[in-house]
Amino acid sequence: MNVHPLPPSALKGEGMTSQRARDRLATKLKEEGIRDQRVIDVIRNTPRHHFIDQALHSRAYENTALPIGHGQTISQPWVVARMTEALLEFGVPQKVLEIGTGSGYQAVVLAQVVPQIYTVERIEELLRQARRRFRQLGLSNIRSRHDDGKLGWADEAPFDAIILTAAGDAIPHAILDQLGPTGVLVAPVGSPSNQMLIRMRGDGQGDFIQEELGAVSFVPLLGGIG
Repeated sequence: MNVHPLPPSALKGEGMTSQRARDRLATKLKEEGIRDQRVIDVIRNTPRHHFIDQALHSRAYENTALPIGHGQTISQPWVVARMTEALLEFGVPQKVLEIGTGSGYQAVVLAQVVPQIYTVERIEELLRQARRRFRQLGLSNIRSRHDDGKLGWADEAPFDAIILTAAGDAIPHAILDQLGPTGVLVAPVGSPSNQMLIRMRGDGQGDFIQEELGAVSFVPLLGGIG
């Protein structure tokens, strides 16, 4: 069940942006190993074409990453689903930090199943567009910030879960320090040619249990603001 379902008006589309196209994508994700029905349902009911340029609308429900400008991409739907599923596996976190708002798609997916999302984006123009989408979709449980993502959002820490949508050689210590003692972090780690999606879980004693969830390809995690 969605915590914050999107309004029916948001789901309007025709042809390659229709509900039928979203249903096909949801079926494909299930066939490719996504098991959490909550995640499949949210992907089915999220209008991905709202997060990309109109010239790319015909490709919105393909299972592929697409450009969103400024050298960034909207992630492949399977990756968004897998990362969301990995965050939810041990229970629904109440408070999630996202590093790298981008188009806003991952935040909107999470916001439909998690009570509160905090998202940080270093590129001001991307964040401005994402905020407009959040308003249009009626999602009041997303807070956003224009800042260096490597710094996290210390004022609101600790978080029950943290998700990174860009890859660095390691998880910045400032971000790890903002994860609650039994929190879950999901992130791509590694060089552009050799990235692995990892999940880290706090054991409550100050240590982490780390798992590898599979090979991925993300844009690099950069510092500063733009």
